[in-house]
Amino acid sequence: MATFVLVHGAWAGGWMWRSVVRDLRAQGHEAFAPTLTGLGERVHLANPAIDLDTHVLDVVQLLRYERLEAVVLVGHSYGGMVITGVAECAPERITQLVYLDAFVPRDGESVADVLGRVRTRLFVRAAHVHGDGWRVPARRDRPEGDRLTDMPLKPGLQPLTLRDPTARTLPRTFVLFTAKPAGDLLRPVMRRMAVRAQRSGWGYRELPIEHGRGEGADAVARLLLELA
Repeated sequence: MATFVLVHGAWAGGWMWRSVVRDLRAQGHEAFAPTLTGLGERVHLANPAIDLDTHVLDVVQLLRYERLEAVVLVGHSYGGMVITGVAECAPERITQLVYLDAFVPRDGESVADVLGRVRTRLFVRAAHVHGDGWRVPARRDRPEGDRLTDMPLKPGLQPLTLRDPTARTLPRTFVLFTAKPAGDLLRPVMRRMAVRAQRSGWGYRELPIEHGRGEGADAVARLLLELA
């Protein structure tokens, strides 16, 4: 039996993993899908002070208080930043990391560094024009738009420090989502992340689904079961 912890991306919440968690548990595994502070059902806690450290601590505390060991730690999109930080804080509780079309930060990098100046400028401008200067508005026209919540800006600007030698030895797999919806600003970024992961010697897989997963939950669950 494996233990999975699934970390969502920006604007989302633990709700996005509902079908995946159900499928994993149906196979006899443990599965947890925490919602990061200020997002999803925890949107009432949103405030300008939330940063990447806050979200890393959300997951670290779950591992500690649920006494989770031998965890397969999974991150989607922005969740790649979070699981990388969690591995630095609690490598002894993790057996492998899975990056689902996710950011793969190097030491000292932030989401902004990975995205580049042009894409980052779009998000910063949106926060200042429509989000009181500290939150990036969600796009309500996307699938599940009624459940998306504004994303605090600060987590995307904070760099990660990666120094733990144990964390560096943890097995990692990058999964590229290959479907290309029109206007997807992240597609070239994720292809670059895939190359970065492969050059680092990680495992590599592909799934023919869109970045937002859409109807790809079954495929994600099957892949996670295979990797575990």
